Amino acid sequence: MSDRRVTLERLGALFLQHFHVEVPSPDTDLLETGMLDSLQLVDLLLLIEEEFGQRISLQAIELDDLRTLARLAELVGTSAASTPDARAVSTSSEVRPRRPEPVRGAAVGGRRELNHRG
Repeated sequence: MSDRRVTLERLGALFLQHFHVEVPSPDTDLLETGMLDSLQLVDLLLLIEEEFGQRISLQAIELDDLRTLARLAELVGTSAASTPDARAVSTSSEVRPRRPEPVRGAAVGGRRELNHRG
């Protein structure tokens, strides 16, 4: 199976798992069809960073790069070694999912006091 095909399958699974959307084809326009909105674009970039271990340079991408699974697969397939101005930079050693910080506090009078940062 080709790398592009594997990437398309991983992206499709990512959409299904995180956005609860099954994309009918790699060329479906995700924005025009309403499958993806502007807030989900931000989530999508974060998910790609986590799933593929690549940081996407916002300065180097266009909105059209995020419109279809096919274009996203091209974006993900861009490696840092391929060109000096690569759009996706491998950061497998740098990308670490953030874990929520535990809430600290003590029960006071049946209530729990939260640790609020100022």
